[in-house]
Parts: sequence; C-alpha cells; structure tokens
Amino acid sequence: MRSDLVFGALSQVSNRYQLCQLASKATRKLHKPNTRLQDTTNDVLVRFHKTNPGAAKPIAEPAEQPIERRRAA
Repeated sequence: MRSDLVFGALSQVSNRYQLCQLASKATRKLHKPNTRLQDTTNDVLVRFHKTNPGAAKPIAEPAEQPIERRRAA
C-alpha cells in the first residue's frame, strides 16, 4: 500500500511538505514513457525509504592538475 511507502519515506524526511516536493521532482525525472505514473511514484517512495533524499552528495575532490612550466624559447 502506498501509505506504508509514505510512512517508510517519512523515516528519512521529517517534513511531509518537503517529502511531497522531493517526491514530485523525483517522479518527474525518473518517469519513463509507457509506464504508469503510480508505479514510478511508488518506486520513488521505496528509494526514499532506503536513502535520505535530502542528504547532500559527497563532493569529489578534483584530481590535481600538473603545473605546466614554460620553457625559454
């Protein structure tokens, strides 16, 4: 049932309004043509139950670029 999915997702997001906003954005991005919108929404709620959707992604440190040195002509 969807209510179980919503309550499971609320374990990661404490604010119901924020959960609705994040779920609608994720549903729009993950929806595939020729599939039911309800199935996509359920999939999003299952993903939210497993991970925190509001958590920032870890920032990858850029690889150090070798410094180019100019040679005299």
